[in-house]
Amino acid sequence: MKKILLLFVFALSLSSCSDDEITDYTEQNETDIQNYLNDNNLSFNKTSTGLYYKITSSGSGISPTFNSNVTLGYKGYLLDGTTFDESSEATFNVGGVVPGFGEAVRLLRTGGSGTFILPSRLGYGNSGSGQIKPGDVIIFDINLISVN
Repeated sequence: MKKILLLFVFALSLSSCSDDEITDYTEQNETDIQNYLNDNNLSFNKTSTGLYYKITSSGSGISPTFNSNVTLGYKGYLLDGTTFDESSEATFNVGGVVPGFGEAVRLLRTGGSGTFILPSRLGYGNSGSGQIKPGDVIIFDINLISVN
């Protein structure tokens, strides 16, 4: 009986090391972002959550909140320049998107625009989505058209 229990515990420990394990990409993402900024001679600010941002136009309207519905134009791409999504006009709830995108939108005011670099923990993390692989850093150019 002890051998069966020992085998069960061993099998259980092996299954906990499966592909479902969460990988922490923080250090690799930080290295990748710094290399990207250096290679492209860019200077960005960084929030306490790790979102990198550069506001290119401040805008003059109101800033959205977590619960706001917004209309905006955006382009999403990877560090290698591959575009994975874009729209000239999309409307959605700020709280219904990946955390870094929602944070980025809240840094803008109506009529404002900026570029935002999201480490994977603020994007698609260990899941990925479409062309975005688990652990990928993603970049968004965002133009906030209106807060509805």
